[in-house]
Amino acid sequence: MPNENRCLRSGYVGLANAVLLTRHNEVAAVDIMAKRVDMLDTRKSPIVDPELETFLAPRPLNLTATLDAAQAIAGTEYVIVATPTNCSHPVKAAA
Repeated sequence: MPNENRCLRSGYVGLANAVLLTRHNEVAAVDIMAKRVDMLDTRKSPIVDPELETFLAPRPLNLTATLDAAQAIAGTEYVIVATPTNCSHPVKAAA
């Protein structure tokens, strides 16, 4: 039986991790945008990435998408939180 994993956010990093993990795991991608969830549920990539698009379309994947983070992570073994790596505002260093 595959492990249950959850990936919070379905941007470049989160979606890439989610899709790769579906090879041997049940994965739920959680996002705050309904359009992204709908696209993933129909096996379309919500980001422009030809490799992800070709991976999503023809393969049976253990991937679901949802807006409900609390329900998705309840009782799971692992949770991956993918956050943006760029920062558009100045960050103060700790003193």
